[in-house]
Amino acid sequence: MKIAILGTRGIPNNYGGFEQFAEYLSCGLVERGHEVIVYNPHFHPYRLSEYKGVRIVQKYSPENYLGAAANFIYDYLCLKDALDMQCDIILECGYHSNAPSYYLIGKDSSSVVVTNMDGLEWKRSKWNNLTRKLIKSLEKLAVSKSHVLVSDNLGIQEYYLQEYNKESYFIPYGAICAGSFDEKILENYQLFKKNYFLLIARLEPENNIETILDGFCLSKCEIPFIVVGGVNSNYGKFLIDKYKGQNIVFLGGIYKLHDLNNIRKFARAYFHGHSVGGTNPSLLEAMGSDSNIIAHDNKFNRSVLAENALYFKNKEEIRDIITKQSYLEGEECRISRNRKLITENYSWENIITKYETLFSSVLKTPKNGY
Repeated sequence: MKIAILGTRGIPNNYGGFEQFAEYLSCGLVERGHEVIVYNPHFHPYRLSEYKGVRIVQKYSPENYLGAAANFIYDYLCLKDALDMQCDIILECGYHSNAPSYYLIGKDSSSVVVTNMDGLEWKRSKWNNLTRKLIKSLEKLAVSKSHVLVSDNLGIQEYYLQEYNKESYFIPYGAICAGSFDEKILENYQLFKKNYFLLIARLEPENNIETILDGFCLSKCEIPFIVVGGVNSNYGKFLIDKYKGQNIVFLGGIYKLHDLNNIRKFARAYFHGHSVGGTNPSLLEAMGSDSNIIAHDNKFNRSVLAENALYFKNKEEIRDIITKQSYLEGEECRISRNRKLITENYSWENIITKYETLFSSVLKTPKNGY
């Protein structure tokens, strides 16, 4: 098969979850004998035309001039090129800025467009009401124009069925269990084993950062709370100011996976506040790093963690979990079961196989069958 992967900031990954997904999937499909193309913006630091057998195509993105709006131009150029090359499968990662370009897809197109819909973007609290309405309309457009939808979470799959009466294929994100740990890594960050609580996330309101930190402050716990995530946004600066003088340390962004795995492993407990859907990569990484997880109570997190975490809905429940140390009860069993889940359900080999199987099956389906 000739497969194009669009909608990311390119590979090798130097940005985030979809980029890591594109890297693992593209390289894995190449190893299985497929021709794979990944689109990179022209400013990506990797300048070669091939990466581990994956063909790299660079397209112009005026991000320096237009900011996030540049993605609409970049995604249009990528999709047009992939359609012109008559790729068998075009996998779009997300729909946010891709959807308007879907009008390029003609009825006589030989390509099958598969969209991984990611989370519920329009629910993010950082957007104003007008932007939310726009993103919701883009979601509807992507659902109607895509030949095939992929949901990376059972809660997301249920949403598209209920909201649009549209079936989607459930294929989760992938992860790797950390193979080894080194307590000495903590010294680089002035941390001590089992002597800190931890949160790793983009510092955005829908990730329940304030709920978690407010609950920690209510507990009056003397163990420090460590926050890992970029702090240069307005919200990041607001958080630093709000919790000034509290026992909370903002380390900023850390991008070395080995370091992150160790920081997760040796935390007393790991808080996961994501709430707008999808299978979050950082949650899977925490599961694969033997973290003792305390997660926001929603159907997306529960569909991944099942009973292998403690859950919270508000700051008072955070306070109680910390003060009563209930996170210590059954800790080893939850950690063991989460590691098993990563191995059995979320390994990259399994995810690559599921995408390969999906691509093969949809190519055998008449276009009017979508």
